Amino acid sequence: MTLIANPEFWVAVGFAAVVAVLLWAGAPAMIAKMLDARAAAIRAELDEAKRLREEAAKLLADYRLKAAAAEKEAQTIVAEAKAEAERFGMEQRSHLRTQIERRTKMAQDKIAQAEAQAMSDIRAAAADIAAAAAEKLIAARVDEKRSANIIQDSIRELPGKLN
Repeated sequence: MTLIANPEFWVAVGFAAVVAVLLWAGAPAMIAKMLDARAAAIRAELDEAKRLREEAAKLLADYRLKAAAAEKEAQTIVAEAKAEAERFGMEQRSHLRTQIERRTKMAQDKIAQAEAQAMSDIRAAAADIAAAAAEKLIAARVDEKRSANIIQDSIRELPGKLN
């Protein structure tokens, strides 16, 4: 009876009863199933994380390749733009040089025309002055009798000069 009166005995009996009920109810199988399910969920999350990491690494590599290609293309575009600007500058300088030469030629032609016109005007003025001077000299030196003789001689020579 001393065993029945001992509280530790009853704690041991109660513990054994609880363990027996849990075993009879299939608690270890349920706990194992829950742990297996949790382990499977963790494994799935780890696999998903690994897949996402690999995908991210692949995307990063793709973006680095695209960035390198874009950088190369940008350098090509800049080089082409510089070359085009240089060609355009050369064309414009050539066009400007041609235009300057053309305008210089036009200015020289105008100067030559002005010189020719001035010479023509000077000759015409000199001829007019010479004619006026000759007229004054003739008027001063020729009297009426001599004038009549000159007119008669000119009339006689006229038919020979017209043919």
